[in-house]
Amino acid sequence: MNEWSFLLERRIAMENLIYFGIVFILVSLVYLLFINKRRLKKESIKQMGEVSYIVGKFKLDQKKINLKSIVITIGFINAFIIGFVSMIVAMIPLQIIWQFMIGFALLFALVYSLYEIYGRILIHKGWGRTEKGKKDK
Repeated sequence: MNEWSFLLERRIAMENLIYFGIVFILVSLVYLLFINKRRLKKESIKQMGEVSYIVGKFKLDQKKINLKSIVITIGFINAFIIGFVSMIVAMIPLQIIWQFMIGFALLFALVYSLYEIYGRILIHKGWGRTEKGKKDK
């Protein structure tokens, strides 16, 4: 009986990974194909909330950064966040109010942490502003 329970747990884990993959791909496609195209036509990339947050918080030099690559990467980060949170919330066998509360907590934690990591990566690339008196790399 112990062998069968292992197979059941493995099946459930695979179903959750497939669910995550499907949600990730769908959200990525929707975000990159529809939302970004509409934003690029209506307004400039610099006015997007995510981009202005990262540029402002990490004091990135707008002359050095490649805005289109930032928009694409942010799309993948957002798709990962939505897919991961929806997978975790779907796995929790609690009442829906607790699922929403856990989902919001996870959402905010992931947005803050992943945007923080991405901002530090951009600074490490050399896209940050240099202060007066310091030489550019």
